[in-house]
Amino acid sequence: MESTARESASTMSPKAQSNGAQSNGSQPSQAQALINWDLAASTAARLAPAGPVLDQKAIGEAVDSLRRLADASVPHVHEITGLEAARDLRDSSVLVVDRASWAKANTQSFAVMLKPAMQKMLDSRRGSLSPSAASVSGAITGSQLGAVLAFLSSKVLGQYDPFAALAENSSAPAGGRLLLVAPNIVSVERELNVTPEDFRLWVCLHEQTHRVQFAAAPWLRHHMLEQIDNLSGHLLGNVDSLMERASAAARSLKDRSATGDAPRRGAILDLLQDPEEKAAISHLTAVMSLLEGHANVVMDAVDASIVPSVRTIRQRFNDRGKDRGVIEKFIRSLLGLDAKMRQYSDGARFVRAVVDVAGMDGFNKVWESADHLPTEPEIHDAKLWLERMGL
Repeated sequence: MESTARESASTMSPKAQSNGAQSNGSQPSQAQALINWDLAASTAARLAPAGPVLDQKAIGEAVDSLRRLADASVPHVHEITGLEAARDLRDSSVLVVDRASWAKANTQSFAVMLKPAMQKMLDSRRGSLSPSAASVSGAITGSQLGAVLAFLSSKVLGQYDPFAALAENSSAPAGGRLLLVAPNIVSVERELNVTPEDFRLWVCLHEQTHRVQFAAAPWLRHHMLEQIDNLSGHLLGNVDSLMERASAAARSLKDRSATGDAPRRGAILDLLQDPEEKAAISHLTAVMSLLEGHANVVMDAVDASIVPSVRTIRQRFNDRGKDRGVIEKFIRSLLGLDAKMRQYSDGARFVRAVVDVAGMDGFNKVWESADHLPTEPEIHDAKLWLERMGL
């Protein structure tokens, strides 16, 4: 939606749009200044590609449609998953957003996730990092992050953000918020030439499943924050070598692509790991594979009685990645986006294997505690998890 950056931003309330880790007019801490979040958001908004052209009426219809279908998808998620949390999702909200608003929302969540690591890094460099140096570093990092978010902002159809309520000055509900990126959904449904109503419901089923997962496992939000803090602490604690390792990762991508030996998690994450980093990445990979795979299983359980053209949608959606250009493939590999697609398939195989043996009720033990989360080896061999759970 070429006009979406101005107009459908209004689908986020004024309060929601200003829920930054630092509100306008406030002075950020020196730790938070290490990444200029406001600059990241504004850079992403400036660099984000224009969306499909729609007039004001069509934008309003698309927004209303997505809101309605987001609500309509929840009973289907409940029926497929058997999770009682799907009966009442009032602890979180659904927002239909444009690309700039999606990017801004992510800077807010990144600020929450990285704040402890930023403070640790600052404490380790106390006396060696002046406020002016931190400000310059924050501007550079903010601009770089904004460029990455600009690229991603045209790729994401939807995203459940469990950390929104933890941002400073946030008015988001305690359970977070689900973001549906209207211009991207409209763009893809046009590209695939599929029925908009069906495609939008199909997308909502996947994204609402993530919302239900966190509602069913209220401990999961803080568990993930702890794990992200652990990983980012390791990476940023080695900040002196971070850029050198990142450069090596980028250089290796060309060689790996030439030999067909693609890294499993994306070039950056594949190289940025000592043994502790490797363990932290392994755990987060397993959790993300579980969440994404479970959502894909829910989508795949949908038949034509719910989404009439679901077979066509699946086929065309799965085929659309084959025609990506060289530059996009490079960026996707560097950022680990292709690894995310593997998480979908790896996690889905795990979920199906468990359900085949223990049923959906047996699988749902995974939401009871952090100890029940599968490890990465268990994701690839569901029998190990079934044995550990006594199923």
